[in-house]
Amino acid sequence: MTIMPVILCGGSGTRLWPLSRKSYPKQFAPLMGEETLFQASAKRLSGGGTTLQFTSPMVLSNADFRFIVTEQLQAIGIDPGAILIEPEGRNTAPAVLAAALHAQAQDPKAVLLVAPSDHVVPDVDAFHAAVARGLTAVEQGQLVTFGITPTRAETAYGYLELAETPVDGAPTPLRRFVEKPDQARAAEMLAAGNFKWNAGIFLFRAADMIAAFEAHAPELIAPVKTAVDQAKSDLGFLRLDPESWAGAEDISIDYAVMEKASNLSVVPFDEAWSDLGGWDAVWQESGPDDQGVVATGGATAIDCQNTLLRADSERMEVVGIGLENVMAIAMNDAVLVADMSRAQDVKKAVTALKDKQVSQATQFPKDHRPWGWFESLVVGGRFQVKRILVHPGASLSLQSHVHRSEHWIVVEGTARVTVDNDVKLVTENESVYIPLGAVHRMENPGKVPMVLIEVQTGSYVGEDDIIRYEDVYARS
Repeated sequence: MTIMPVILCGGSGTRLWPLSRKSYPKQFAPLMGEETLFQASAKRLSGGGTTLQFTSPMVLSNADFRFIVTEQLQAIGIDPGAILIEPEGRNTAPAVLAAALHAQAQDPKAVLLVAPSDHVVPDVDAFHAAVARGLTAVEQGQLVTFGITPTRAETAYGYLELAETPVDGAPTPLRRFVEKPDQARAAEMLAAGNFKWNAGIFLFRAADMIAAFEAHAPELIAPVKTAVDQAKSDLGFLRLDPESWAGAEDISIDYAVMEKASNLSVVPFDEAWSDLGGWDAVWQESGPDDQGVVATGGATAIDCQNTLLRADSERMEVVGIGLENVMAIAMNDAVLVADMSRAQDVKKAVTALKDKQVSQATQFPKDHRPWGWFESLVVGGRFQVKRILVHPGASLSLQSHVHRSEHWIVVEGTARVTVDNDVKLVTENESVYIPLGAVHRMENPGKVPMVLIEVQTGSYVGEDDIIRYEDVYARS
């Protein structure tokens, strides 16, 4: 069978704060090397081998992430089959149903492999072999989920109780889903041996999943089907109809369908897996040294034990001395320091910062845009200094400002600059002045990234002081 991968790419970005935030959640960050979790997931679900053949992946995400998705896929040479844009987050049940309906419209016999975009699965061949075993159950009309063999009494995961002992990793009937347990119950399930972690990965025929929704969550069919049928193409994305989508219940696929369906099978997966659900998981998956220390970026550990030190800013040096069971993650605008045992409480920090109404709660220091990104270096009463990167061939909108003027200094590459009726090239070590009210645009006509320093001066330097006249990305 040819398998259509479906990558779920949303997220609130709270458990790995400050590196992961609502505006730039963990799947887009290089947590475990130069590659992001999303890119690793896309590679894992692409191509084929001796046992599997994949179509181009379908990605479900939101409007804020759509250009990040395409940029990161382009960087690894993967062309998506479709990118469905959810108008708002409605949890996994509507997302999975939308994917199944869209896939069935393309191919009535479509087989889907639905997976989150932020998991770590080091042994790709073993994962593919598990998927291949699951296809035998799919051929019989089963909805297949994957159960990770637990290595510890984990309280952060849900569990799957198997009805039978698996034989050679073959699909096994599922007895029931188990909610995240307390420590004592987790230890009991680990000792019992017939419980697996719920990975939230599913394999099924689109027709069988749609039938399951019709049987167990029929109220979702009409709004989701209408949202798919009335979806509009926009710059290569497929925007689900917002009014219909808003009528779909916010509910997980487990609650809506899986816990009620009788045609469920579990494929055991005995190899390493993690959803990186906390900084303790990042520490564990990063391979601590003999003292249990992981130090990345500009981080130095002196006489430390069981400690994670991480500097995720080129301008930051973090030094730990005599630390034990501590995690310290530093960025240029926020620092987290906590006991390793409190990893699951990091989301409390996000809540506290939201209550203080500070931008660090949700906004990433680099503001990613379809043309590249920018970051604020210095902000004062009547000025702001930014570093801006524009991708090769990319262009900002034709725009003007009511309250500020700007000075642009190119430090890498070449910019094509429009100021009213004047268009010229500005190269490294050259600058240009944009008067208040002038209609202007910057473009990168070259084949390498263009970087400039922007100095804004005026009575107001907020991002909403902008009037757009033309925009290749169809932003208002």
